[in-house]
Amino acid sequence: MDRSLLHRLTDRERVTFADRHPRSAAAYRKAGHLFGRVPMTWMNKTAAGFPIHLATARGNRITDVDGNTFVDFCLGDTAAMAGHSPAPVVAAVTRRLGVLGGASTMLPTEDAAAAGAELARRFGLPYWSFALTATDANRWAIRLLRAVTGRPKILVNSWCYHGSVDESLIVSGPDGGGRSRDGNVGAPVDVTVTSRVAEFNDLAGLERELAHGDVAAVLMEPALTNIGIVLPEDGYLAGVRDLTRRHGTYLINDETHTFSAGPGGATGFWHLDPDVVTIGKAIGGGIPVGAYGLSAKLADALGGRADLDLIDMGGVGGTLAGNPVSMAATRATLEEVLTDDAFAAMTARASTFAAGLSTIIAGYALPWSVSRLGARVEYRFADPAPRDGAQAARSADAELEDFLHLYLANRGVLLTPFHNMVLMCPETSERDVDRHHEVFHAALGELAG
Repeated sequence: MDRSLLHRLTDRERVTFADRHPRSAAAYRKAGHLFGRVPMTWMNKTAAGFPIHLATARGNRITDVDGNTFVDFCLGDTAAMAGHSPAPVVAAVTRRLGVLGGASTMLPTEDAAAAGAELARRFGLPYWSFALTATDANRWAIRLLRAVTGRPKILVNSWCYHGSVDESLIVSGPDGGGRSRDGNVGAPVDVTVTSRVAEFNDLAGLERELAHGDVAAVLMEPALTNIGIVLPEDGYLAGVRDLTRRHGTYLINDETHTFSAGPGGATGFWHLDPDVVTIGKAIGGGIPVGAYGLSAKLADALGGRADLDLIDMGGVGGTLAGNPVSMAATRATLEEVLTDDAFAAMTARASTFAAGLSTIIAGYALPWSVSRLGARVEYRFADPAPRDGAQAARSADAELEDFLHLYLANRGVLLTPFHNMVLMCPETSERDVDRHHEVFHAALGELAG
């Protein structure tokens, strides 16, 4: 690739972006009392120098404060997989707040029980508890499994993503052992004290780490997502389940992103049998919620432990967790929006997207690959597709990603800013797919000179 051409094109796109977004630029400059000038510092992940500021969002359309409208394939990095402000969720939340009342009461609702029953149907685990984020769900599951096993360590896959869970910020080092992930902010202890790591799709590496006998749980995504989609090889997930059982280690499936695989996430789609499922983001239709489900055997083991404070200050809880608004939103999302039929349509649309994308890439003879997980599609600058997190990390190209994201945004198409991920929601249309492909094709044509 001609890097000088890439840099010139990127500079041109940055100028275009600035011209199209004067009000966003002004809003960014005025936000001096926000740390990093944004509500959360990760919102500064933009190739343009400042972020688009939101005005309205409905379905898979976003309009910014400058009046620009976008086809949204980012969808809140999965949080809005149900679409922005789906009508059943808006109605349920409005009824809870405006008619019934009670945003935070520390009391259970019938909505919570219904949501738990639907999650049990989908994922096959009978007992559920709620948090406000998947990060919290993971943290609390980790605490429970450390308590029930008496073991100190958690094992994760290199380059995984489990929110801001301290134990997950570990990657494989050059010697095959673990090391802290670059950029780890304020780690309370060296991550190798709390964690072990194995590469995805590497059963030998997993067995080597489990053989130490100190791992309480393997916390994993059934497919890596936040480093680009890395799909499991044949027999890998069954091998993980077999090894964890042989070594007395619990298995947690984090379905926060892999929920795109179907109504029951990858757990349901691939008929997996974890001890715990954690999930967040999409199940609330955009309202903050997280959840974790427990097997009957694990729930019985925990319930029989009189020494564990599961009611007051034992480290598992949160005043706002399970609040009436989140529960109303979750029930409406699961029962009326992200239904079995909706997933079937979203998956079909994603399949069409992936096929068209592959055709365009092949037309330019690029050594890139396309991976799909249900309603989620990703392209990587590597062929064949990476088989583990380390390979996926090495295939990244920040300059190329910046250009493509800017080029698409300037022509009304939004991708997830952290990687080349696109996601379908119930409102995503064939025309939306065609629009992405038209712009993507043009971007590659300019890169080809």
